[in-house]
Amino acid sequence: MARSLWHTVRQWGEAEQQICDHRYGVIETSAGMLTAIHFRPWPKWLAWPEIWPVGSNYHARGQSDRCLLYYNQPWRHRNFLALKYVVTTAHTPYATVCAAMTTLDAIAQLKQTDALLCDASNSRLSDRLLARHGWQPHKRQRWHRNFIKRFYGRYPDIQTPPGASTVTS
Repeated sequence: MARSLWHTVRQWGEAEQQICDHRYGVIETSAGMLTAIHFRPWPKWLAWPEIWPVGSNYHARGQSDRCLLYYNQPWRHRNFLALKYVVTTAHTPYATVCAAMTTLDAIAQLKQTDALLCDASNSRLSDRLLARHGWQPHKRQRWHRNFIKRFYGRYPDIQTPPGASTVTS
């Protein structure tokens, strides 16, 4: 069966094999729960705030209380997932962002990923906040704040992401 280049899943239990098969995706959460996982044919490379100086209070347009978390599984490092970008709309609560992060952990567990990696370029992401979610500083560089969340077979106790069992298509 041929795969579509752009594909969206809304049921976690029915989509586990599709999640394992796709390397690039966007986790969408709202109201503290998983809304959908959108698969992409290529990785996330650039974002608008990296191209145009929009300021530190930038939020994406769209409905309020929405979080999009972009992740990639690099071809050369199949046992790692890279958290590439997180964007929120206005009035997005902390619970919605946590639901996206929990879903990323669940995807890592499903794919049997060894670790998650990210370059925390936004100064609003404090070292303390990242440590609270299990991230540790990694490979220090002059202009980058690289972090890693190691699993190596020991994953957080997550059965399904928040709201995954109640999402309908």
